[in-house]
Amino acid sequence: MSDKSNQPAENNMDRRDLLKGLATVPVFGLFLVNLWRKIRRDTLMKSNLLSDLVQEKSAPAVISGLSDSRHLNIGIIGYGGRGSHLVRGAGFATKGWTDTVAENARKNKLDKGFATFMSQEDLNCSLVGVCDLFDVRANQAIDASQNETRPGGKPQGAATRYRHYTDLLADDKIDAVIVATPDHWHSRITIAAAKAGKHVYCEKGLTRTFDEAVNVYDTVKETGITFQLGHQNRQVEANEKAKQIIKQGLLGPINLVEIATNRNSPWGAWVWGIHPEGNAKTIDWDTFQEPSPNKIPFGEEALKRFFRWRMWFDYGTGLSGDLLSHDFDAINQMMDIGIPKYASSTGGIYFYKDGRDVPDVWNATFEYPDKDLTLLYSATLSSNSPRGNKIMGHDATMQMGGQSGGGSVHGFIVTADSESTQYKDRLESGVINPKYPIYTYSPGSKQIDGVTSATSRYFANKGLLYTYREGKRVDPTHLHIKDWLDSIRNGSQPRCNIEVAFHEAVACHMATESYFQGRRIEWDPVNRKLV
Repeated sequence: MSDKSNQPAENNMDRRDLLKGLATVPVFGLFLVNLWRKIRRDTLMKSNLLSDLVQEKSAPAVISGLSDSRHLNIGIIGYGGRGSHLVRGAGFATKGWTDTVAENARKNKLDKGFATFMSQEDLNCSLVGVCDLFDVRANQAIDASQNETRPGGKPQGAATRYRHYTDLLADDKIDAVIVATPDHWHSRITIAAAKAGKHVYCEKGLTRTFDEAVNVYDTVKETGITFQLGHQNRQVEANEKAKQIIKQGLLGPINLVEIATNRNSPWGAWVWGIHPEGNAKTIDWDTFQEPSPNKIPFGEEALKRFFRWRMWFDYGTGLSGDLLSHDFDAINQMMDIGIPKYASSTGGIYFYKDGRDVPDVWNATFEYPDKDLTLLYSATLSSNSPRGNKIMGHDATMQMGGQSGGGSVHGFIVTADSESTQYKDRLESGVINPKYPIYTYSPGSKQIDGVTSATSRYFANKGLLYTYREGKRVDPTHLHIKDWLDSIRNGSQPRCNIEVAFHEAVACHMATESYFQGRRIEWDPVNRKLV
């Protein structure tokens, strides 16, 4: 690659004349000539050397003219922390939330939360149905449905509360539902909704068990409803750019991928707050635990399980369905790896001795013999050491976020391998130095954002808080809800449809089953069984 590329001819002539002139000065001239060349060489080695090879593909625009399209009525089943965020993605937030983030923006100009929400596209929908087993959250969802501080026009009216999800699904005016309950309810509600003709957005992980995943897949396919799994990483700009680079073969043959999750806070380990108004009168505990394999009477232990449900296998799959699922789906988005042939996992409860039964340190290995690929996952809930995700090719390695130095929030860097075949000539000529990145991708705005907490930084590094479209900061959850609603209207498949959702579910359940059984699990694609 010539260091004269993309330079005007007159500039090249000026530089040559200058170097010739300096060379006539015996000692000082030689020093300046060498210094000039070193500066040029260092600048080149630190530049995006793959820019001339990467086939540019811009991210889709944010605006799509939904205001003239079919209006959709949606319902929310499960209005907890994630459910409230999904409803905000649709354009509805409680007055308490909008007041708080507006005040935060007034106090701190770097806090863009309120501006990001208010600049969302109006998705031309109404929140008309609410179901939550905790009275406080149900009332919050109703409040969100009628709050006039929102992107778009004034809400059409307050949502109706339903005590049981079956009553909400029986409402003919509801077109689609968001399922954001704990995982042990996902399959029952999704299957019932599909059979009732409702389109479904279901939060990840898809189901609590493998058999449930098969049943959900079959029902969605049979009914033909539009299904979206809640992996908003499918909307992240950096992931799409990474996919382009990998598809073009710029990393060379890829045989090893490492993905990792590190957290080090009680909140990050699912020790969530117990609401002071939570009691036997405000919580429908019997309904909550109905699908769980183990039943316990209502009391202090039940309150912990209701508000901190991810800590028990009765209601979810811990690290597998919560965190592995995100990173696995991101790699599947970039590389189309699908379901592995084999999975094995190990781990234990090594730090949080608080009565949980899901591990807080966990490792999983996925084998793809037909792709000559191994995928490694590693997680700890007692260290914040940033590791990021690595896609290791024969010619170059791509580091996704999380690294110290050289990287960016939810961006990536590509570094050539010293033994690369593809870049051999550039390595030998010194144009490429494996110590420096040959491609760096840092999406969107250069503004510093008001992300201060360790938890927020974790999600920011994963690209799950916001992404950029045409330089504009956008919540990927909003884009993911929009993608789902657009697909309902035009009959297309959303980005995280039931096919790729099934990939995530089977892979995660293979790893969970390996932990339970203490052995390697194999996927039988013909009979759709784990063996």
